Amino acid sequence: MMTAPVALGADWVDLWPGEAPGAKRPKAGTETTGGGWRFSNIEVPQYTLFKAEKPNGTGVVVLPGGGYAMLAADHEGKQVGEFFAKRGVTAIVVKYRVSGNAALGYQFPVPQMDARRAIRTMRFKAKEWGIDAGRIGIMGFSAGGHLCSTAVTMFDDKFEQETKDEIDQLSCRPDFGILCYPVISMGEKYCHSGSVRNLLGGSPSKELLARNNTAKRVTKKTPPIFMVHSADDGAVPLRNGTDFAAACAENKVSVVCHFYAQGGHGYGLGGKGDSAGWTKRLEDWMISRKLLPKPGV
Repeated sequence: MMTAPVALGADWVDLWPGEAPGAKRPKAGTETTGGGWRFSNIEVPQYTLFKAEKPNGTGVVVLPGGGYAMLAADHEGKQVGEFFAKRGVTAIVVKYRVSGNAALGYQFPVPQMDARRAIRTMRFKAKEWGIDAGRIGIMGFSAGGHLCSTAVTMFDDKFEQETKDEIDQLSCRPDFGILCYPVISMGEKYCHSGSVRNLLGGSPSKELLARNNTAKRVTKKTPPIFMVHSADDGAVPLRNGTDFAAACAENKVSVVCHFYAQGGHGYGLGGKGDSAGWTKRLEDWMISRKLLPKPGV
């Protein structure tokens, strides 16, 4: 049963109380906003809350895509937050730091720190927001899908730039991950070169590429995964998704994949051709994992 959402999606809240770690805050006016919640050259990492009237205890951190250069935060953010809130799931959409301008210093691990902080923030706010701290997942689209894949594989990594406040003492391991047409590969011929350049720079080392090729980072500790991707994706080839799924299978990580013939790239909750309506498969999966109640309950 759907509930009326309390979508606070116009109020952006800073992820950190002071200057965010990892990169100097750019001058005011650097951030650009296009029509329809499109952001680039982010000044301050923030989140906005979408909360159901009657939360069912599940929480999701949502990461829009945009090649680590910008954020398509309407159809891969705001609409997703509203989708979850209608189903009793509390969501936060994250405006993580991205830019096509390397001088801002938003390369790895700056976006990763923002995603980890968002998970920890949701865990810290769990009681206030009506969330079970053990039912917090993360969902990402395209490059946001890569960021999501780092969250489900790099949670034990240490980033010295991170702060040491009470929020950062909490676990940043998500309890499940939802990867939508995700960038996974770094340095392979089928990688998304723009995402690689914006995240890792123009000439990343083999070690840095390997560290961020998240199919190589999956372990038995990786949480359950749901994935959607399309064979006709001309921006992020399906091989990205299949590599990650195969790594999950090899490590006995629960993984459910929906690979469609049609869909292209960047369709958000919509889909094209046989991928249209893929969100019903997502709901079925969430019900099977007790992240959503059964219909009629």
